[in-house]
Amino acid sequence: MEKLLLSVHVLAGIVFVGGSAVATSLFPRYAPVAASVPAGTAGGGAAAGTLQEASGERNRSVAVALLRITRGYSLFGIVVPVVGIVLALVQGRMGEIWITVSMVLTAAAGVLLALWIYPLQREALAEPDDGARLRRLSMLAGIYNLLWAVVVVMMIVRPGADG
Repeated sequence: MEKLLLSVHVLAGIVFVGGSAVATSLFPRYAPVAASVPAGTAGGGAAAGTLQEASGERNRSVAVALLRITRGYSLFGIVVPVVGIVLALVQGRMGEIWITVSMVLTAAAGVLLALWIYPLQREALAEPDDGARLRRLSMLAGIYNLLWAVVVVMMIVRPGADG
């Protein structure tokens, strides 16, 4: 049973958390910026007065797909902590510090995604701005990915583990 739970936990983490991490990181590159943004700013390269999609980098359709991936994979990603908690209970590890810290960091990543990243992505598609929102999204995606990287390290190193 433990091996099955561990397999589901790791595979779901790779597919769903990894997918949402990639989607949140790529979204700012493809999301449109306002028409008044001059060439060479906000990551675009098209002439001023366009929606910054002519350069091939800004692409609303790709941004919409990345938004859907962020939403869908984050919903399915709930499997990761649920199975992780069940696995920790089966193994009798719930009291270990690395489990507690990992759960707190996972909750922080989930809150960051649900309350800031996803809503800002929707806003960026609905009302493109000068790129300020996209810069904020890039920073938040970096924090989101860093939280998950720390959780992965905690799973490998297991500080304070009982054996």
